[in-house]
Amino acid sequence: QVQLVESGGGLVQAGGSLRLSCAASGRTFSNYAMGWFRQAPGKEREFVAAISWNGDGTAYTDSVKGRFTVSRDNAKNTVYLQMNSLKPEDTAVYYCAADLTKGLLRRGKTSYDYWGQGTQVTVSS
Repeated sequence: QVQLVESGGGLVQAGGSLRLSCAASGRTFSNYAMGWFRQAPGKEREFVAAISWNGDGTAYTDSVKGRFTVSRDNAKNTVYLQMNSLKPEDTAVYYCAADLTKGLLRRGKTSYDYWGQGTQVTVSS
């Protein structure tokens, strides 16, 4: 079992920044990849970013490349999503997720085994 708890969401003006955190407990954190997803009202949950078990590999959806950075600290069992130059279209509930397949970076939400409860990010124009 893996438990995931997100934090760091909030209300920010367009152009601003937020850093989301996701604290993991349960299985050995360094044994699995992590992903970030988001879901806006009335829309499907979509992939945002992923990071490999050791942090050497990352992947991003095109709309956030150059603005968002995913990172992890295995000593703290935490993954981060640094979000800069935020836009109103980034408004969504953001979820972190754990993929127990250690060697892959995957974008499909069905590939992830455990999910956090989500944190709201609202970007005002």
